[in-house]
Amino acid sequence: MNGYKRFVTGIVLLSVFTGVFERGACAAQKEIRIVASFYPVYIMARNVIKDVPGVSLENLTPPFTGCLHDYALTAADMKKLAGAQALIVNSAGMESFLEEVAARHPGLRIIGVSEGIPLIKSGDEANPHIWVGISGAVKQVKNLGAAMQSLDPAHKEFYAQNTADYAAKLDSLRKQMHAQLSSYKGRKIITFHEAFPYFAEEFGLEIAAVVEREPGSEPSAKELAETIDLIKNSGRDGCVLFSEPQYPSSAAETIAAETGLKVYVLDPAVSGPDEDGAYFQIMEKNLEVLKNAFRK
Repeated sequence: MNGYKRFVTGIVLLSVFTGVFERGACAAQKEIRIVASFYPVYIMARNVIKDVPGVSLENLTPPFTGCLHDYALTAADMKKLAGAQALIVNSAGMESFLEEVAARHPGLRIIGVSEGIPLIKSGDEANPHIWVGISGAVKQVKNLGAAMQSLDPAHKEFYAQNTADYAAKLDSLRKQMHAQLSSYKGRKIITFHEAFPYFAEEFGLEIAAVVEREPGSEPSAKELAETIDLIKNSGRDGCVLFSEPQYPSSAAETIAAETGLKVYVLDPAVSGPDEDGAYFQIMEKNLEVLKNAFRK
């Protein structure tokens, strides 16, 4: 009988210890909440964090927000950041609200994906639209992968594999676009915002003019006249005119009416579908638009 009692007691104790261990394991596996600042960074993070257990990702701003140059944080944004372990940002001057976030959420880790990447400058001002050039996007993805491995070393292998897979796909896209656009090097383009310097550098294009320096700010009559004169002086075939899907095309249509140029749409990937492959969809469409525009 004594042996039997000891056997039963052992089972009870084992059950107790097993329950304690399981509760401890669950506590150790507490969800890691990650927030991305805006659409292009969010799409990168989707691919780097993909299928990593216990990690959630949320986009801070609505997907149609566009660039964040003058974005003001809302109460809903601050609520999203409460309890998050990390905020992934483009950095390089894109997010003007970082000081406010750091002050109000001192425990939040801010991951800047542009760290260490050479920036294109206009005067003293750095251009933050690195992801629009595919080579820059690859570097940003690798920065993000390394940062996530540091933040969550328990899943280091997941992040390393996801990063390698996504970077390889981006590199394949880059090579495809280079092969199909190589004959158009040196072609002049006119854009409506400062979103395309890295894209132009990537494919050897020349930005002849930028009409609206700040998104949403209509160009003055003087700026429009100067752009129209530039096109006329270079010849109708000297430039190709591009608007963006995120902003009104009224100024582009005015220039087109005065010069006889057709307006094409080039997408800087600041908004789009909530899908892992969104960046590829956007860039492949840009490729077809460019080939069509340059063939005319």
